This record gives sequence, structure tokens and C-alpha cells, in this order.
Amino acid sequence: MKLFKYKEMIDLKIPITDNTPYRVEVLTKDHNASAIGGMFGVLPPNSGVPYHYHKERESVLIVLTGNGIEIINKVKTNISKGDILFIPAKEEHTIINNGKEELRFIEFYTNPPLSKDFFALNQ
Repeated sequence: MKLFKYKEMIDLKIPITDNTPYRVEVLTKDHNASAIGGMFGVLPPNSGVPYHYHKERESVLIVLTGNGIEIINKVKTNISKGDILFIPAKEEHTIINNGKEELRFIEFYTNPPLSKDFFALNQ
């Protein structure tokens, strides 16, 4: 079992020195997770991740703090604290922090590890 504390993730000090997104895996095979993985991410204001897709991975993303935009198959959706998104495999997507505060989220996904099934696209 692994217990995730919402408040601990909100209060976690992150070593961000520029506008670079931060991410760290929080659920791995070291926790006896074989078919699911998890990562914690922080997007500074005016930053985002590359537009991409996964051939097999499905994801559930939980927004912990901040506001932003999730673009899925070129359709923009505003997201904010408390929103939970399901992203099926093969859907092109990105997350962008267009707010003035950090956007923090936790994501759980099938078919780990994190780098296994990532295909960047031009937006």
C-alpha cells in the first residue's frame, strides 16, 4: 500500500529555478505496482509539457492547485484545482499552466514506466 497525502504534495518544496516543469515518479515497481504508475508534476506559470500521445497508456490526472488548459485532440478545456481528467490511449494532449501560480497535479497511468510510451508531436 502507498498513501498519498494531498496536503503534502501541495506543500512540497520544489527545486524549480526557471520555467522548467518538474515531475517525479511517485508510484513504481518499488511499491509493488506492476500495471500502474504515478507521477507528481509542477508546472510554473507560463509553462507546459510537449504535445504528445501514448499508444497504450491511459491516464487519470488530478489537479491539486492552480489553473491551466488541457488540450486533447486540439480541443482546449480549462482546468483548475479539484478537476479530475481521464485521458484514453492514443489521444493527443498537453497541459499548460496559463495562470499566475504553480499548477500542481498527480497523475496515475497504466503501462509504466513513465518514459516507456511517450510520443511527442508538433502542435
